[in-house]
Amino acid sequence: MKPGIHPPYNLVHVKCSCGNEFDVRSSYSAKEMHIEVCAACHPFYTGKQKILDSTGQVDKFHKRFGAHHLKALAGKSADTVKAAAEPAAAEK
Repeated sequence: MKPGIHPPYNLVHVKCSCGNEFDVRSSYSAKEMHIEVCAACHPFYTGKQKILDSTGQVDKFHKRFGAHHLKALAGKSADTVKAAAEPAAAEK
């Protein structure tokens, strides 16, 4: 390591809004850090994650392209429709 160019590596006390407190080493200059989410309260780590389609992107996609895709397949044979539904199987 080159001397004199690296920031000091301090012990920092971290406090989460959920009440969890822990110490870490960091180049953060203050002795204490306040955070909103930590591993103890984040939904991904606690297993309470909910997958929501709040903006309706999936429904929006089906509304825009689902009906068009079905209309395009309407006059075709059953084999063609099945092949269109499973493109990976048709390529093998």
